[in-house]
Amino acid sequence: MLLIVLVAGLWAGLQNALAGGGSFVTLPALILTGMSPLAANITSTVALFPGQVSSGWAGRRLVSGVGTLPFKALFILSLAGGALGALLLLNTPSSVFARLVPWLVLFATAVFAWGSFLRKPGQNAAHLGPVSAGVVQFLIAIYGGYFGGGIGFLMLAALTMAGMATRHAGATKNVLAGVMNASAVAFFVLSPEVHWVPALVLGSGALVGGLAGAWALHRVNERLLRMAIVALGVALTIGLFLRPI
Repeated sequence: MLLIVLVAGLWAGLQNALAGGGSFVTLPALILTGMSPLAANITSTVALFPGQVSSGWAGRRLVSGVGTLPFKALFILSLAGGALGALLLLNTPSSVFARLVPWLVLFATAVFAWGSFLRKPGQNAAHLGPVSAGVVQFLIAIYGGYFGGGIGFLMLAALTMAGMATRHAGATKNVLAGVMNASAVAFFVLSPEVHWVPALVLGSGALVGGLAGAWALHRVNERLLRMAIVALGVALTIGLFLRPI
C-alpha cells in the first residue's frame, strides 16, 4: 500500500506543478489504504504542505496586494480563515465528513473544470473592490482549511476580478494557498487522524514529483492533463457517491 501512496505523491506533485488538482489523486489513494475520508483529507493536507511552501517561495517576487488591499491583509485573512476551516474540520464527526466528501469533490471538480476550460483568462466582467476581495479571500481560506480542492482556481478568479494581473495573481495565490494550509497544518499535526508513515511517504513523493513537474512544465500538453484531472474528479465523485458510508 505504501507503494501506491508513493506513486500517488509523485503524481500529485507533478500534477500540482503543471496544472493543480493533486488532491484528486492523494485523497482516493489514502482512502484505498483503509483511512477514513476525514483522516485521508487531514493526512493529505499535511503531506502536501512542504510542496506548497516551495512553490510559493519560488514565485514570491511576483506577489502583490489588490488595489488598496495590501498583501499583508490577504496574508492575515488567509491565515485566520485557514485556521477556522481546520477547526471546523477537526470538530466534524468522521461519519458526517464522509457524507460531505462526495459533494466537496463534486464542487472542486466543477471549479477546476470551469477554471480550466470555461473561464477566459481576461474574463473580469464582475469586479471586486478591496473589501469584497478581502471577504471572498477569507471565505476561500475557510474552505481551504476545511477541504481545499479547487482553491487555486477560486483564488485566481477572485484576484483577477479584483484587478490583479494574471501572472501576479498566479504567484499570489500560490503563496496564499501555503499560508492558509500552514494554519491548518498547525492544528492537524496534533490530530490523531494524521497517519504519519503514509504522510511522509506521500510528502516525499510529492516533492520529487514537483521537481519533475518544474522540468516538464514546457514538455507536457497541459490541456490534456487538465482533461485527465477533470475525468479523475468525475470518476472519484461517482465512486464516492456509490461507496457505502
